[in-house]
Amino acid sequence: MFRLASLLVLALCCSAPVLAQPVALSLDEVAGFAANQSRQLAAYRAQALAARERAVAAAQRPDPVLRLGINNLPIDGADRFSVARDFMTMRSVGVMQELTRADKLLARSERARLDADVAEVASQQALATLQRDAAMAWFDRSFQESMRALLVEQQAQARLQADAAETLYRGNRGSQADVLLARAQIGQLDERIAAAEQQIAAATTRLTRWIGLAASRPLQPRPALVLPAWTGEDLERHLPRHPQIAALAQQEAVAAAEVRMAAADRQPDWSVELMFNQRGSAYSNMVSLNFSLPLQWDRKSRQDRELAARQALADKALAEREDMQRAHVAEVRAMLQEWQGAQRRLAHYGNGLIPLAQQRSAASLVAYRSGSGMLPAVLEARRAEIDTRIEALRIEMELARLWSELTYLLPHGDDAAEAITSRTTP
Repeated sequence: MFRLASLLVLALCCSAPVLAQPVALSLDEVAGFAANQSRQLAAYRAQALAARERAVAAAQRPDPVLRLGINNLPIDGADRFSVARDFMTMRSVGVMQELTRADKLLARSERARLDADVAEVASQQALATLQRDAAMAWFDRSFQESMRALLVEQQAQARLQADAAETLYRGNRGSQADVLLARAQIGQLDERIAAAEQQIAAATTRLTRWIGLAASRPLQPRPALVLPAWTGEDLERHLPRHPQIAALAQQEAVAAAEVRMAAADRQPDWSVELMFNQRGSAYSNMVSLNFSLPLQWDRKSRQDRELAARQALADKALAEREDMQRAHVAEVRAMLQEWQGAQRRLAHYGNGLIPLAQQRSAASLVAYRSGSGMLPAVLEARRAEIDTRIEALRIEMELARLWSELTYLLPHGDDAAEAITSRTTP
């Protein structure tokens, strides 16, 4: 038994560091965290709920009106202020109800319901924006970490080169200037590494804004980026789902609903009133039934003008939506052109410029070690290689930005998942 307990304790101790190690943060998780932790989305959900509740209330007729009064009360003479001696004095109680037309109630309810749709579209726009910003913050940190790793790698090589230069100097086969030059390059790399670490910290802070404490976790390798399928199809067919265009479409629907409300208001509503009049005990009680109808004596200057104004606003909403759609089609096409150009540049760097820079560094190092080359040439070649590889990372960052913009442009939850493949970037 003692031996079994010892083995269990040993197993727990060995597995504790593994269990304590945080799980790497993936791009998919970032999108999920951003959606789940947003209070802005909760606010839009509450706004939509409020609009749906108002839609139910708008479909109801106005509340009945209770009326109490005293009619024909004498104020002078022998019967003054008496409610029972004069035959004309009546104590009345009645109820009045406005009989709102059914088409008016339907138009008002539809107008209120459209406010819920507006809130839902605004929620989709907010979701797309925060997921895009969270993804860009994740990519920013990932690329800054890659840049730091590249600089650390080059720094290790620079330290080896500085040690070699110092060895040659002590053996009277090199100069002190070479030693100082190599040490100076190490110092420059130290500065660049410190700047990269500062950028990593800033990117982590931005990521924390969207996903909270999970931003402190290490990152998974960057996935290969594939644009959503809709970007290769007819943009005019897909872009109406863009949240901003959809929002304008909802505003257009709201304007149309207000046109219907104004058209319904051209027809007045009847009101009916039933009143019981109580007189003195010597007289008969009475009942009154009254009907009332607003007289639209100047409909041309009032109701028709209001209808024309609402129709003009509907035309304005239609024009704004069409203009916004044209603008977004042009914007997406420009981003797709940028994407293709950046891909060509990145391929040029990967297949040509980076291999050439590496070959130049290797050749200059071989020449220096054989005594036919100079150390400044080696350091300059390495500096050029670093700059070339960093420029390639910047192009990758631009591709990641474009991917984030296009992937989270439309409220389609599967687009982001389909765009990330299992193959990781080198």
